Amino acid sequence: MLKFINSKSLSTYNTFGFDVKADLFIEINSTEEFKELLNTTEWKSNPRLLLGGGSNILLTDDFHGLVVVNRISGIEIIEENNKSVTVKCGGGENWHQFVLYTLKHNWGGLENLSLIPGTVGAAPMQNIGAYGVEIKDTFQSLEAINLNTGKLEVFFSEQCKFGYRESVFKHKLKGQYLIASVSFQLDKANFHQLKLDYGVIKNVMAEKNIEHPSIQDVSDAIIKIRQSKLPDPAEIGNSGSFFKNPIIDVAEFKKLQNEFPEIPSYDLGKGQVKLAAGWLIEKAGWKGYQENGVGVHQKQALVLVNYGEGKGKDILNLAKKIQDSIQSKFGVELSPEVNFI
Repeated sequence: MLKFINSKSLSTYNTFGFDVKADLFIEINSTEEFKELLNTTEWKSNPRLLLGGGSNILLTDDFHGLVVVNRISGIEIIEENNKSVTVKCGGGENWHQFVLYTLKHNWGGLENLSLIPGTVGAAPMQNIGAYGVEIKDTFQSLEAINLNTGKLEVFFSEQCKFGYRESVFKHKLKGQYLIASVSFQLDKANFHQLKLDYGVIKNVMAEKNIEHPSIQDVSDAIIKIRQSKLPDPAEIGNSGSFFKNPIIDVAEFKKLQNEFPEIPSYDLGKGQVKLAAGWLIEKAGWKGYQENGVGVHQKQALVLVNYGEGKGKDILNLAKKIQDSIQSKFGVELSPEVNFI
């Protein structure tokens, strides 16, 4: 039987820790429960908000409607041979715990994505990525429930239209599906090619005198790097990287480089260059800035934080000030990774 809760605090359901309330609230543990939910008056007569781990949203006010938390769990092997394995994971599973599960079974492909907050179901929506790896690199397919028809549909990579922190579920199909499960094709460790292109990973390996790293070594290095740069949401409210790294054309980059020779960049080819949003924000003087109980993290300017007294609207206002500042100083537009509710 479905259990609805009235006037539920969402403080533990968003990593910023903002204490906003949902008029109605429910956790869903299976596709069957969700299909049952679709036929209820509570679903049909209210605005709805679907949540996973709450790590990529900014709640700016109470939600006057129904909040549904995806708790669909389970991990199973779909296909396996001597070189690879296809593994299916419930959309409500914790992402990092799933990565640890793959490491425990000696499957390579997700080690660079260790310690990213959120759920498995949210991962393809954002095409989450870090240290040279994105979800699309190992993505096989996903199952999603159509909110209009109640049918379970399968999406393959091409249909998801993955881009830099983008997918079809953030645009054309936004708010139309609940991702019930995601399947990944991973390598057996002996056949896996490690991604060590980011110099910072190599630096950690050198510090530990590791010449031939394993997938576990890479994961440990990523965890160490992330913990040194990013605040733990359990200690200080945040959503990780708040802005995307902007992508500009080469001509625009050369102009910036003339004025700021030290500007870090990554050549994407095809006449495009990716900039480091954190560097731009720090260069503009925002690192460590505080106002109204919120601020820019002291160690990583890409992270906006809630010191405990702030509200979602304060983060929203601060983000707008930073965007205007970066546009004024560099002529570069910053886009948020975080979804505003």
